Order: sequence, then C-alpha cells, then structure tokens
Amino acid sequence: MQRLRFAFLATFLLVNANARADGPTDNQIASVRPVPPPGVMITPDERSKLETELKSLNETIAKLRNNKSPRIQKYLPDVEVFARAVDLALKEDGFFEAKDASRAIDVLTEGAKRANALETYPPGLNPRGLYWLNQSGPVVRGYRSKLDGTVQPYGVVWDGPNISPGQHRADIWCRGRSEKGLELQFIAARMTSSDPLPAKNTIMIHPFGRYCNANKLAGEVDTLEVLEHALQDYPIDPDRVAIRGFSMGGAAAWHLAVHYPDKWFAANPGAGFSETPQFLKVFQSEDLKPTWYEQKLWQMYDCPTWARNLRVLPTIAYSGEIDKQKQAADVMAEACWNLPESERFELTHIIAPRTAHKIDPTARIEIEKRLATLDRIRTNDVPSNLSFTTTTLKYNRSHWITVNAMEEHWKPAIAVAKLNSIGVVIAVENISDVSIDFAADQMLGINQVAIVPYQDLLLAKGNPRTEWLTSPEVFRASAPRKSDRSWGVRLRRTGKAWEQVSPLEPASTQLVKKHGLQGPIDDAFMESFLFVKPSKAGRHPEVDKWVESEFQHAVREWHRQMRGDVRIKSSEDLKPEDIENNNLILWGDSQSNPTIAKLADKLPIQWSGEQLVVGERKYSAKTHAPVFIYPNPLNPERYIVLNSGFTYREYDYLNNARQVPKLPDWAVVDITTPPNSRWPGKIADADFFGEKWELKPPMPNR
Repeated sequence: MQRLRFAFLATFLLVNANARADGPTDNQIASVRPVPPPGVMITPDERSKLETELKSLNETIAKLRNNKSPRIQKYLPDVEVFARAVDLALKEDGFFEAKDASRAIDVLTEGAKRANALETYPPGLNPRGLYWLNQSGPVVRGYRSKLDGTVQPYGVVWDGPNISPGQHRADIWCRGRSEKGLELQFIAARMTSSDPLPAKNTIMIHPFGRYCNANKLAGEVDTLEVLEHALQDYPIDPDRVAIRGFSMGGAAAWHLAVHYPDKWFAANPGAGFSETPQFLKVFQSEDLKPTWYEQKLWQMYDCPTWARNLRVLPTIAYSGEIDKQKQAADVMAEACWNLPESERFELTHIIAPRTAHKIDPTARIEIEKRLATLDRIRTNDVPSNLSFTTTTLKYNRSHWITVNAMEEHWKPAIAVAKLNSIGVVIAVENISDVSIDFAADQMLGINQVAIVPYQDLLLAKGNPRTEWLTSPEVFRASAPRKSDRSWGVRLRRTGKAWEQVSPLEPASTQLVKKHGLQGPIDDAFMESFLFVKPSKAGRHPEVDKWVESEFQHAVREWHRQMRGDVRIKSSEDLKPEDIENNNLILWGDSQSNPTIAKLADKLPIQWSGEQLVVGERKYSAKTHAPVFIYPNPLNPERYIVLNSGFTYREYDYLNNARQVPKLPDWAVVDITTPPNSRWPGKIADADFFGEKWELKPPMPNR
C-alpha cells in the first residue's frame, strides 16, 4: 500500500456540494426529499430568450430529421442533445443557480452552430470534417439509446488532430454524485472542463450515466453504449480501455470492473462504495431490515462477492486516509485477501495521508504512472489462469470462460481454470453448463479439457498436476480445432454426470434461465422496452386504480431518474416488430389488456376474476395484484413484465448504494396498503423462479 502526501483536487465533475448523502436525516421513509431537487426561478427575460432560441434550434432539427442522408441521421444526436437539455430545464425547473440561464444560452449556441454545420456540410466530403469530430479539448457528443430511443449526452477530452497516429488508450471516467447535475449542467460542464486531464495520447470519455445511479441498470447500459459509440469516431484501441471514477464514480468503477473483468485493461476506483449493507451502516447510519430476497439481490452488485474477478484485471484503488468512503476499498481488500489460499491476492490501494473526500494531486500522479506502466506492458496473450465468480447469468463470462447455466441463481458460481501444455483444467461450483473458447490467434496447442468440482481444487491447493486430477468425479473431453482454427468445447452436467455437448445438437426449445433472460424484474429495463397500457376497464376498480397509479409512477420515475421517455402503445397498436424487438411491460389484467389476455394461460401465475393463483397459494383478485418477469410466450427471446417499472423507489434515490433491485422475479402486492417511497403496496409474497422459470414450492418461515 502506498501512502502519499496531501493536496487538493476537486472539480464540478469530481466532487461537488451534492457528492454526499445526508446521513440519518435521509432515512425517513415518510418524508423523502425530492431528487432531483426543486430548481430556482430564472427571470422572464431569460426564459423568453431561451424559448426563442430553442424554438429556432428545434425548427432546424425538424428539417434535419426529414433529411434521409445517412450522415445527417448518424450525427443528428450530436445536435439534439443540446436542444433536449434546455427543453427539459425549461419544462421542469432544471435551473439550480443563477448562472444556469447563461449556461443554457451557451448550450443552445453550440447546438445551433452544429445544426448549421450539419445542414450545410457538402454531402461528398468526409464527415470527419464536421468540426466537433476533430475538436481538441473538451467536446460533447450525443447518441440514441437502445433502451427508449432518447438522445443521451457524453463528454470526450482528447488532443484531436494533434494526437499521434494509431490506436490509443481510452479512460472511461464515471462521474461523482450530483443531484443537480442534469443534462444542462452536465453538458455545460463538459463543454468547458477538461478535468480530469487525460494522460498524453489518451482519450478520456465521460458518460452521463443516465443521471445519478452509480452507472447501474440504465446507467450501466449508458456506459457501454457510450463506449460503443465512441469507438466509431475516435482512434481508440478497444483492448486498451480503463474504467475509472471517484466518489459515486468510484462505486461505478468497482461495479463495472468486477462484472466485466475482460472488458478493461485496468480499473481505478476511487472512494465510493463497493457494496450495500456495510456501506449504509457506516455512511448512512441506517438500521437495515431487509427481506430475504433483498439480501439475495444485494449480490447482484455487492462487489466483495465478485472479488476473485479482479485477479485478471489490474486494479489500482484510491482513497483519502480520513475519507469515510475509504471503507469501499478496505472491504474489497479484505475480500481479495480472504479468498481461498490458492486464489488470494493483495489489492493495490493508494492512500493519501490526512486526506478527506478529495483526489490528492501526488496520488494522482502515482496512479497515472501505474496506469501508463500497465498500458505499456499489456499484451494480447490469453490469460493462462482464470478465476471467475458470478451470481447471475446476466454477467456470465470472463475471457475464454462462459457460464451458460447455473444450478441456482443468487448463490456464487465459481470457475477456476488453468492452461497447461495440452489443455484446460477447470474446477467449478454451482455451474451446470460451461463453454471454453479460444480464437485462432489464442491457440496454444491445446485440445482437451478436464473438469472437476471446485472443492477438489481446494483440497489440492490449486495444483492441477497432482491429486486434483485424481478425483473420481473428473471428466475429460477433447475436440479438434474448428475450421477457422479456433478451438472450443462446451460441457454440461445432468445430475452428477458431465457430458460434452455436440456442436450438432439442435438449439433447445426448453424454457431455461440463460444470459439475458434470467431476471429479476429490473433486468427488463436494460434492453429496449415498450409499455403496453390498458385499453379498457379491468375486473376490479380497486385494481384498476392501483394499476393506473403504478403506471404513471413508472413513466414519471423513468423520466426523472433515468432521464428518458417511456415508449407507450396499446395492444391494438402493437406490431410484430414491437414484439420482436422489445421487452413488453404489460399493464392491467386480462380484461383490461388484450395482450395479457392472449398470454394468460401460458403464464405461471394465473389471474382470474376472483383469485390470484401462485402454485399452491391463492389470493383475492380484488385486493391483490401480481408483478413479475417472464420470457414472452410470443417471443421467448424477450421478456414480458406485468405491472412494474424498475423496483427501487424514492427512498432509494437518496443514497446510490440503495439503488439496487428490490423485488425478485415475481411478487404479489396487497393493494389495500397504499404505495409508499419504498414499495408499491404491501408485499404479500415474493420469490425467484427456478432455473427453468418454474414456480418454486413455498418456503416456510420466510
């Protein structure tokens, strides 16, 4: 561990007045302060000027939308983000200080300048000539999100045409908590601020992250979409991308590091939080009383559970010595060292002496030096030793290992693998289907694999050439290279027996949990989704009233917290491509919503006029409503969700560590208890579906 001298570095994007939560005062469920907070009034003259300039910009944008030029359509979001930011600020009182009005003028001026450049740029010339694509220093970009079709902003800082030839390193910098950092404030800052300065010949990318969620859920998707978009226009080497951040951004970096360990060449989380329960006790002084399913769902984002994934991802943690958020790295350091002896390692943790919630300049220099070293020594060699953990098939791969099926979700699944001179030896726990794949340029002469229980690895202390392979449960398989010279094998366990899966085996039509179709409810909002509203009255007015309230809540909160606009249709307007391309969020019951009626007899939870039947359990349909996620019977590669948006609510906005899924795969809501800032009503029952999307038997004492 390195202990470095104190100094100060803080900017709008690193630390601001809203970077902290308010401790115990924010633990009052009945009196939740609004997030975003109320804005301030701007003068009538300022509003009139902004409205006039916005109208002019929107008229130009409308013309550009009607132009079918692929180039114009590709780069139109780079203009639209400026108009949308000011439009939202005007409609929703998104001005938080007096100078926000002048910032809005600057934002509209840049938007108009770009609109004119895009409209008048000669069609035959290279689109790289659009000035902002080569602009040095800070620049704002925009892209259209797959989630809801809205344009979302991000920032880039680079040397433009002065950068050296070739492909370059890129750092994704996740921003700190800023409840007042909406689109207008983010864009205005990213138009002018180069902080933190990127290293020489490095491109710094700043995701908006869908506002204030620590780059989870929609914020996670935003980060990945931003990287994909930036790769199209900047000379970025996709194998040289680092994930970084401080404060809330440090939490984001922890999360994205452990869940995507093969996506980055290095990780640099600073402060923030790395898990939910301990952090809330320390930082929020919160008396936690979670349900059993909340505790299970914490494992989706609680990084200590995933610590072994950092064995293949070089990680440099940073903390101030007297920063409460040093707890995040301390917890991770403990998790890394407390792994089984053959897997344990020490987390590199740079600690700035006598420093609170700041990035110390001396520490920053040391971090940059180490990142430069990691970049210099980085190779494309395939890792010869892999350790991988997951608790959900949502995050199911690292390098050449892909977990296709688990014995049970929300229990850690472990794969530890080693390459030797002739093949792969892999030890697994809670995994029932696994693939090993090497590209043609990764081949090392291997042609076989041996798989054993993880417990045997522990007994053998990690030595693959001794008693580890003498286990009576060892299974060996081999395969020739494929025609493109790559090599791979898939192994599947039925009961206790492993088998090699033939590449000629037809795709299974059996309903099972798999990557991208594993739940929980919130997962439906990490791909393109569409709300399908009720068309008429349902069976019970009380339920209709609850459905309408939750529908409006979901629409409103997606906009307020995820900064998007929900796409809404009725069943009568659904087209085949809607079903093919979207997760369908269905509202109502089988009488009020024809799509629900069409699917009703194919769903595991039956909802008649009188009863709600969940396996052996029965509830009054007049006073209860179901919420659940399930593969869409009309398109099993997509979800349906009944009567729910994302499942954390207003109370959870107050601290990013709370912003995790609150409901599992299904729940029954007692609507006689009104919704509050935590729940949509009283949760009468809830559980996860099994690995075949089946209802599990009721568990006593839950």
